[in-house]
Amino acid sequence: MKLEVGDIHVDALEFGSVSTVEGHTVSINREELTSYLKTLDNRLTSLELNIARPGESVRIMPVKDVLEPRVKVEGKGAIFPGIAANGNEMVGCGRTHVLKGMAIVTAGKIVGFQEGVIDMSGPGADYCPFSDKLNLVITAEVEESCTPHEHEAILRKVGQETALWVGRMAKDVEPHEVTTYETKSLAEQVIENPELPRVGYIYMLQSQGLMHDTYLYGVDAKQILPTLLEPTEAMDGALTSGNCVAASDKVTTYMHQNNPVIHELFKHHGTRYNFVGAIVTNENVTLKDKERSSAFTTKLASQLGLDAVIVTEEGYGNPDTDLVMNCKRLEDAGIKTVLITDEFAGRLGESQALADSTDRAKAMVTCGNGNPVVDLPAMDVVIGHLDTTDHIVGGYEGSLHEDGSMTIEIQAIIGATSAVGFHNLAARAG
Repeated sequence: MKLEVGDIHVDALEFGSVSTVEGHTVSINREELTSYLKTLDNRLTSLELNIARPGESVRIMPVKDVLEPRVKVEGKGAIFPGIAANGNEMVGCGRTHVLKGMAIVTAGKIVGFQEGVIDMSGPGADYCPFSDKLNLVITAEVEESCTPHEHEAILRKVGQETALWVGRMAKDVEPHEVTTYETKSLAEQVIENPELPRVGYIYMLQSQGLMHDTYLYGVDAKQILPTLLEPTEAMDGALTSGNCVAASDKVTTYMHQNNPVIHELFKHHGTRYNFVGAIVTNENVTLKDKERSSAFTTKLASQLGLDAVIVTEEGYGNPDTDLVMNCKRLEDAGIKTVLITDEFAGRLGESQALADSTDRAKAMVTCGNGNPVVDLPAMDVVIGHLDTTDHIVGGYEGSLHEDGSMTIEIQAIIGATSAVGFHNLAARAG
């Protein structure tokens, strides 16, 4: 399976009379896009489109999801298969164009308590991987009669349809850069480069329900057994986020489209190891379901003859048990395992970092601690609802100050400790 990804580098995003991509500039007709989005669901009561640029004194909250505009140019299927119209074909091959450097951000009234913050400047921007993007922000509100699940589903559709609408503008544009990603059939892949270790990726998906959901080809991941996934399928939107998990380690749709683990494994395939492929698995609520999924995951890894795997997690607390259980079973099967996760070890880092543990966890990579407190200054412009500050995870009574500044835990910032490694934090020797 071969996928060509053509990046069109976007340096400027603006509203204009015509929706077009010219050179490095994306121009969007605000009225045209707004009118289209209003047709998606008659329970939408308001839609507001804004642009937030790096370095501006802008705060966006509460953020629901972040997506990257992409479009299929050649090959079967459509971006966000199983969700997009006529998008039931398998994806991950052919050619895909990307508007690189911009993002679609959805925001709206808080539903749970785990939506987060994006600051476009100041100390908050240092923690957020989306503060350096040109963000088209859609603030959407729905009828009061909508349930929380309906509310989130409507905003999820608004975000996906906006990303598709904007992405289609890039279909006939010549990319500035093209990268080719190729995998062979499993029969060929497993025996390729026999002198190199066979490495796989265990891709854990948040699927605990109560708006803690990820979708695979439009199917709620709670309903799946662990399954093989071509890494390029993620780039075409086979995985989409529906999560209100803690903002800092939430894996947004944009992160699924640009998963750093997948890109890094591709980078050294054939030289340092043989990257065989990815196994997606869910994070369940009950012990029985956790055991079933971890056993099935280990079975697939063993069938592929993997020598080693990288495992990433989304969320913390209850999902730590899935992470640890996967580690133990894989190690017991003779498969060397590296865990990538973030920590919630208290504000001073003195508490247990994960809610579960095993002596089989010999190799771990931390994406940072979500509990330390940061002071974020007031911004000139707030897109969304500032009054949610005290109620989001990472906030507390008194987090929002009279002047509009806030004191919050890092976990309130979107992507700050993303456990797939899509973040700005790094470690250095003391």
